[in-house]
Amino acid sequence: MDFDRCNCICRLLAACGSSPEGGSTGKVIKSGPAGNGLTVSIGTTDGVLKHGNSQFTLTFADSSGKPVDVGAVALTFHMPQMGTMQAMNNPATFTTTATPGVYSGKANIEMAGEWQARITYEGPAGRGEASLPITAQ
Repeated sequence: MDFDRCNCICRLLAACGSSPEGGSTGKVIKSGPAGNGLTVSIGTTDGVLKHGNSQFTLTFADSSGKPVDVGAVALTFHMPQMGTMQAMNNPATFTTTATPGVYSGKANIEMAGEWQARITYEGPAGRGEASLPITAQ
């Protein structure tokens, strides 16, 4: 399955969810390949990632769009050094939801702007990583 079709499936799944605790992915902000035939998506209730204390979901799905439990997940929002400003790394914390493969995340994103969401996982689906460009408003 090509990436565009996977992205459409992930967006469809996001639109059909319930509360984050129940496993909703919210509105997908960004998605991309995560290795091992999986796609990872970042979503929020309103489809916008905000700087400051932010809540979001991280969803791993197979080629059919079905969420897949990947075990332990980690995400760091990274902004490279610019001029005299030091590089920033804002780690997220996660809890599982009622839906395996959908994780509820929280992070304190220091400032609005362009970030790289650096994602890693390890567990029943193997080990993988992804890096997604994302804008915090």
